[in-house]
Amino acid sequence: MMAQYLEIRAQHPEALLFYRMGDFYELFFEDAVAAAAALDIALTRRGRHDGDDIPMCGVPVHAAESYLLTLIRKGFRVAIAEQMEDPAEARKRGAKSLVRREIVRLVTPGTLTEDTLLEARRANFLAAHAELREDAALAWADISTGEVRVMACPSVRLAPELARLAPRELLVAAPRAEALRPMAEEAGAVLTPLAPASFDSTAAEGRLRALYRVGSLEGFGGFSRAELSALGALADYLDLTQRGVLPLLRAPVHEDAGGAMQIDAATRRSLELTQALSGGREGSALAALDRTLTGPGARLLERRLSAPSRDLDEITARRGAVAHLVADAGMRGDLRAGLRRVPDLDRALSRLALGRGGPRDLGAVRDGLGAAGRLAGRLDDPALPERLRTAAARLAGHDALVTLLEAALVAEPPHLARDGGFIAAGHDPDLDETRRLRDEGRGVIARLQGQYAEATGIASLKVKHNNVLGYFIETTATHAERMLAPPLNQTFRHRQTTANALRFTTAELAELESRILNAGGRALEIERRVFEELRGAVLEAAGPVGETTAAMAEIDLAAALADLAAEADWCAPTVDDSRAFEVEGGRHPVVERALLREGASFVANDCALVPDGPGAAIRLVTGPNMGGKSTYLRQNALIAVLAQMGGFVPATRARVGLVSALFSRVGAADDLARGRSTFMVEMVETAAILNRADDRALVILDEIGRGTATWDGLSIAWATLEHLHGTNRCRALFATHYHELTGLAARLPGVSNATLSVKEWRGEVIFLHEVRPGAADRSYGVQVARLAGLPAPVIARARKVLQTLERGERSGGVRAAALLDELPLFSAAARDESPEAPAPSAVEARLADVTPDALSPRDALALVYELKALMAPE
Repeated sequence: MMAQYLEIRAQHPEALLFYRMGDFYELFFEDAVAAAAALDIALTRRGRHDGDDIPMCGVPVHAAESYLLTLIRKGFRVAIAEQMEDPAEARKRGAKSLVRREIVRLVTPGTLTEDTLLEARRANFLAAHAELREDAALAWADISTGEVRVMACPSVRLAPELARLAPRELLVAAPRAEALRPMAEEAGAVLTPLAPASFDSTAAEGRLRALYRVGSLEGFGGFSRAELSALGALADYLDLTQRGVLPLLRAPVHEDAGGAMQIDAATRRSLELTQALSGGREGSALAALDRTLTGPGARLLERRLSAPSRDLDEITARRGAVAHLVADAGMRGDLRAGLRRVPDLDRALSRLALGRGGPRDLGAVRDGLGAAGRLAGRLDDPALPERLRTAAARLAGHDALVTLLEAALVAEPPHLARDGGFIAAGHDPDLDETRRLRDEGRGVIARLQGQYAEATGIASLKVKHNNVLGYFIETTATHAERMLAPPLNQTFRHRQTTANALRFTTAELAELESRILNAGGRALEIERRVFEELRGAVLEAAGPVGETTAAMAEIDLAAALADLAAEADWCAPTVDDSRAFEVEGGRHPVVERALLREGASFVANDCALVPDGPGAAIRLVTGPNMGGKSTYLRQNALIAVLAQMGGFVPATRARVGLVSALFSRVGAADDLARGRSTFMVEMVETAAILNRADDRALVILDEIGRGTATWDGLSIAWATLEHLHGTNRCRALFATHYHELTGLAARLPGVSNATLSVKEWRGEVIFLHEVRPGAADRSYGVQVARLAGLPAPVIARARKVLQTLERGERSGGVRAAALLDELPLFSAAARDESPEAPAPSAVEARLADVTPDALSPRDALALVYELKALMAPE
């Protein structure tokens, strides 16, 4: 057995080997040590090899999926070796013959199909990047849904595209692996090196023709050599991991690299598009938007949010579908009610194609297509916008398949075909006859038990069954003497004695057992045959079923966005070919959602970036810390994304000229793995913006230059602003605490100033979160530090230092060091120097004497007039 194990193990030395032994998958040697640590299971020993004990651990077959999920999440690959024959068949070759075993599948992060191993609302992409001389391409596939796409992708564009797709696994040619590993890890993908032969573009054509069973690829459109290379690598890897049982993949779709708004990885992180900075989904824009009811609808939402369109016609069509459902609340409610329990047809189809599906997947197809037919009936309206009409037309046409599945399957099929009982009565006459024999046999067993109990006089006698003895008669040990003595021992043959019971059989029981077992096995055999027939019927209709699933996803997304827009009072934006960006009453969807949960309201703000001719339009935003600058910047970037993905936006009115690329540099942190400081990370991100932003880009920059000395930071921010205005000529929001920059508004025609309003009252700072024209003259950093809880002596000391520095600046720029020398030493300032609390005002003093519960309405009115009079002198 060890020789067989080691031979199979050598086929995939990079993977852990799950070696099937009966009801367990066993692991040996270093695989066992690694798996036991990763899974927190017991590590044992079994046998010896080269004089050493062999480490061993195992997991039950019925619970293997949960263990696989843990191993995959921890970066392992797992090869699964199954028993390819029954032990009885092996014994025919000799008493000591081994059961034949083969690897049937290589489980990797990008090739998962089981529901328990996948996130229902996220795609699971396997990607491949190929580079041929000056040409390069990226292909990606989700084998759990059958989606396949490819696009030209030079290496300089690879990082942003990986950030958009977030693939679980990236395939590259082995010589490029180490160079691309940091990029893959940053995108959260496992890097898998393949031999250069896997990327051979000539061989790729043959692989793809075999995969799609076509004689020519011309029907799929034209592909470059690099695109063929990337697609061929996917096909080769799938053949390797699925061991020849290839998934049901749709025809590859060619994506235009310029068809979507370009958003780099840093911008996605700072805007928290699909993932919050804390690492989870909650708190992201995706979580705030997601009201979809189906898995395909949720995955479509993430795809569109990650890649907003630049095609005006496409944007208009998507928005039209949403607008129609916003206006027609009745239709929207009916559609959402119909979608609420629709299963994930894409993933059910994929499992059936790979031979991993069960009766429950057939039931999912039945239920999903039935729901599609009902949705089609609700969408039978000639007034529908084109997008919804097109989707509705793709929902129907499955009546014959639905009728077949409804007649063949029980209402709630089991998960596995081997469990049986999933074919409905009346569908197959042979099955019904066999079941009658099986079930009547069981009834006979029950009657026989009563007869034996009466004949022996033992009321507690039972007829039972196990896998060793088959059917047997069991009595307690107290009746042993009677059962083993004549005349009962002539009828009841003793088979086994346990600690508390005796077991017997009879000729009649043995004959009946044979009939029952044959009937049960025959029934299961017929059910498996019918299952394969139904599976074949479903796969034959896989193309139209896939189109129906895509149509339901489209309807689900439109209805979800409409539901959100209607409830949250969002508006339909105007998206045109201009360079204008005008928003009235704009809000941040994530922050507003969080405030609503706390019972607070969001302060809406306007934004107007309207370039004069070919020039820039830059709004320089100043104001205090915690005033809302970063929120204001992000909300306008998100409004651009939402408008171009085809949805409504959180505003009272919005006009968005097409945005080619979105750049954000909001906040930064050390990148210790690459030896970069916070300031270095900031400069790298800023450099990417200045080198790549065109005149249709939208740029948001927050606190450029804050990570270094004041004058260095100011000079960098100054030069950056001038470059954006004169060279990039883009639309931009530029937040800063360098108030000296506000003077550029008078020198640069495309720059305007805006500030966040603050109100000071009796030494307190109140943040109004309102954006108005003008510039701030203070940052209120000391006040914010006090709100954060810094000790009072520290705050008092900070005020003194600030006042001294400001006095020196007003007196002609006296050096800070000289001014600070005049201050008392910190040790002398350790006493509490916090300012005395102001004396209560006359209004406050009067209110302190009031008992509200004792006031009549007339007294309350009189009190208001009295308080008004007390305020007059102030």
